Amino acid sequence: MISLHSSAIKASLHRSVPCNFLPLRSLSVSFSSRSLLPSKVKRNLSVVSASIGGSSMSSNNGSRRLSSQVAESFFRSVLGQMETVYLNRNPTPKSVLELVRSLDGNEQLCYDHLAFRTFGIGGYGIDSLASFFLDYGYTQMDELKFPAKKLRALWFAPPDDSALPCGSGVNGPLPRVFISELLVEQMTSQAQDVIRKYTEASPGGKKYAALSSALGILPWEKPLSSEFEQLARESEYAAWTLVNGYALNHVTISVHRLKSHLNKIKKLNQFLEEKGFKLNSEGGVLKVSPDGGLLQSSTVADSISFKFSDGVVKSIPCSYIEFAERLVLPQFQNVPESDIKESHRRDGFEVGNADKIFESTYQEQLSRRTG
Repeated sequence: MISLHSSAIKASLHRSVPCNFLPLRSLSVSFSSRSLLPSKVKRNLSVVSASIGGSSMSSNNGSRRLSSQVAESFFRSVLGQMETVYLNRNPTPKSVLELVRSLDGNEQLCYDHLAFRTFGIGGYGIDSLASFFLDYGYTQMDELKFPAKKLRALWFAPPDDSALPCGSGVNGPLPRVFISELLVEQMTSQAQDVIRKYTEASPGGKKYAALSSALGILPWEKPLSSEFEQLARESEYAAWTLVNGYALNHVTISVHRLKSHLNKIKKLNQFLEEKGFKLNSEGGVLKVSPDGGLLQSSTVADSISFKFSDGVVKSIPCSYIEFAERLVLPQFQNVPESDIKESHRRDGFEVGNADKIFESTYQEQLSRRTG
């Protein structure tokens, strides 16, 4: 892949990019974000801009409702583009989703959460992506810390009125969002130098984090293969982020919302393993929170071929799919099953579970795919 600093690529930024973004590219610092958006999203963005401008001059309830509807359409369109890039690059999540949907009678399939990784330096960390979700109405919730991995994370709850009764995936009830960041200042000076080399050379990339994710484009130049290997020796999370940027790290199926017999995570895990899918075995296939209310598992990440800036082509870890079952809280055990809502179930995340799920992209787990 060629650099976006070349004249040919800069010229191409004035044209729309197609929806299937299989190869990773680099994101130029000085580009027109509107020109990169797919036509449907561009139309929505134009209407959103007009609606926002008009709403400050009018208190008409009908106009506000229209503005809200258009904003939601735009927001879901961006999530849809993130999902498209994710599914195009990762055959395992695509196959799992298709299989589960077929067994669930093509009923509504809900996402529990979406997850992203970032570099906690120079404005490229959690906040660079969080602003997109906060602007839509998400609420910042708890912080999680992972000292051994030099990571921290925040999760964000969707707006209360975000549920769509008939939608599926990103068009259904809006998922939670989990954004983590590498604590770069805790890394060795050599690792910090590599990360700063790319983030500081592209200071504007952090402004377009959501766009970068939606288009499948790196917010900085492609690195050298030796730099990727250097980071991987110290932090596989860091190496993953260097070559994947703001790409969707994983989506998570809400297991308890499934209609089929697979609505228990142990049954789903067994079914997937029988079908030949490799599940992350770090800490055991099933990760259970200390209170027993949050049960999680995940596949091992897919790998893609990546051409580094020095011309070397290597297989790199990409993304995976996760599964989460949230049990009914003790105080709601007497509520009839038909009346159980998501608010009656265990919410939030668990450090112990997430710590092991991070390793779905680690080489030790990836080696099991070919073992």
